Parts: sequence; structure tokens; C-alpha cells
Amino acid sequence: MLPDMPLLQSPLTDVMPTWIEAARTTGAAALIDKEETWTSFDVVAKLRHLFKVRRVGHAGTLDPLATGLLVLCFGPATKQISLIQDADKAYDVVVKLGATTSTDDRGSEETIIECEPVSEDRIKEALLQFVGTIEQTPPAFAAIRHQGRRQYDLAREGIAFEERKRTITVHAIDGFKYEWPFVHMSITCTKGTYIRSIARDLGAVLGVGGYVWTLRRTAIGALNVTRAVTVRDIQDALMVSAS
Repeated sequence: MLPDMPLLQSPLTDVMPTWIEAARTTGAAALIDKEETWTSFDVVAKLRHLFKVRRVGHAGTLDPLATGLLVLCFGPATKQISLIQDADKAYDVVVKLGATTSTDDRGSEETIIECEPVSEDRIKEALLQFVGTIEQTPPAFAAIRHQGRRQYDLAREGIAFEERKRTITVHAIDGFKYEWPFVHMSITCTKGTYIRSIARDLGAVLGVGGYVWTLRRTAIGALNVTRAVTVRDIQDALMVSAS
């Protein structure tokens, strides 16, 4: 999935100067553990500035409230972004039942739905509907384009648009834990899958509403967040190498 190129990952000891040279010349990639509230573009802009590399791109957007693995490509390596984007993804998610939001995550005001707690067996049965090849409608507030504009811009402006379904595959849902109103689970899926849509649709199937409380991307193909570094890690390593 990832071509043979220098990869910035943990541990950072003694690799920074060589990696930076490659990022500026032949191309390189970095595994970043994105923090909550940062946009994917925030990370790109920050590392473009830190490394003084003009061409930087990420291989798959993470929502601002999501954390976890973000793969960045530098210099000529940006030509390989599509190879990384096509890989399967893995996420750890906590869904909150009994409420909805317009963004299907914690990014907007919560609307409480009066309901009784749902049984664990009923949730597990409902989740079976989301495993396999299914059609889903992306959230209204999504980065996908609609007639040349980002869908979230249209949603913010109150402009009506036709929501288009897409076909995706959920390979597995496991790691299930439940304590009302929170459902914890791990999801492995194909590219283009919206976990926020799964949370929203799970709540709809159960008749109680639902949205993503927390979301963390743990893997892209064979690349795992356990080897990723934070922006702070990089800043600290640059300070050490400069001293």
C-alpha cells in the first residue's frame, strides 16, 4: 500500500534530519496521531510550516472532533496519496443513544429523545444490519462535494441539496461494550465509509436516535496509530535536533 519511502513514525530518535531531507527532495510520508479539534488541513498547514515543504497532502480526512491516524505525504510522495486512500480503515467509536445532533457528532446541539434504555441484545441484533456491503447516506455536514461545493458549506448555509447514497462495505463490528446510553465498538470498513452515518442509522433502527460521541481512527491498511507521532512530538524532536 505504501511505496518504499522514508516514513516518519515512532520512535523519532535520530531520524529527523535524514527524513526532512527526503521530504524536501525525493518524497516521504508521516504517520500522525491527530488531536481532537484540529482539522486535517490544520495538521497539513502546521507540518508544511515546520518542515518548510511546499507540497504536503493527507491521505483521508478526519473530522475535527475525531482523533487518530492521519497519513501525510510530502514532496513527490503526494502522487501516492490515492494508494493510501484506497486502503481499508479501522476505527474505535463510542455512540451515544437517546439523542441526535444535526452533525451526527458532538459538533452541534444535542436533541434529547425521551425513551427507555435499549437492551444489549437488541443493539447487537441491530448492528448486524450494518455488516457487509450496504448503502449509506453521508451526513449532511460532510466534506464530499456536491456540484463543486463542499456539502458542509451548503448545510451551514441552509441550501437544500439531494443527499446521494453510496455503497460501502463494513468488514466487521467487534469490541462491543455497552452501558446506556453509550455503545463502544470497533469498526473495520472500506474507504468512503462514514462512521457518523452508522451511528445515526443505528439510532434510527433502534428508534432512540444516536450520534458519534468519540471517534478514533486506529489503522489505514497495515499502518497503525500505535506507530504514529503527534505534532507536539515533532516540535519537541525539532527543538532537540536544533540544539
